[in-house]
Amino acid sequence: MNGSSVAKGPAEAGTLAKLARFLGSILDPRIYLHGLRILHYYGYSHVRDRRQIRCGRGTGIAPNVSFRNGARIAIGEQSHIGERAYLWAGDSTGRIVIGNFVSLAPEVFITASDYQFVAGVPFRRQPKKERDVTIGDDVWLGARVVVTAGVTIGAGSIVGAGAVVTKDIPPNSIAVGVPARVVAQRSPIS
Repeated sequence: MNGSSVAKGPAEAGTLAKLARFLGSILDPRIYLHGLRILHYYGYSHVRDRRQIRCGRGTGIAPNVSFRNGARIAIGEQSHIGERAYLWAGDSTGRIVIGNFVSLAPEVFITASDYQFVAGVPFRRQPKKERDVTIGDDVWLGARVVVTAGVTIGAGSIVGAGAVVTKDIPPNSIAVGVPARVVAQRSPIS
């Protein structure tokens, strides 16, 4: 009996099947097309608008922050913008202005544009209302904070993780919740 006439065992057949799946996956052109789509997305949401932002000295921005309309975004000095944050200025007028010594934790979302609600108009065709967002000096926004259009967060404030800020927060306030509400005051820095 020679070795070529022996039936393949289940282990060998399983190995060949895995190899076939592996080769099929790396030779599939859809993988490379998807890679190009990811590069395109990264270019327009992370790179292009980043060049247009006015950014102060010593400010650090994580490489995966998403920007929209960077020409209407200003960040002060010595601030930090955390991983997977979103800073979306309005398409025509809504600005985002962030002060000095501000820290945005991961996944903070700030938008200067909201959809309006007009009866009988599909969601995607709703008009947008753009309003400036202003974040004062020495503000800390915890992880996954959402700041909506038209909001001002006063200097020295802290907003707890997961809060949704829909109204102005006075200076030196500590705010938490959905919607965010002031629960304490912080002593001003002298």
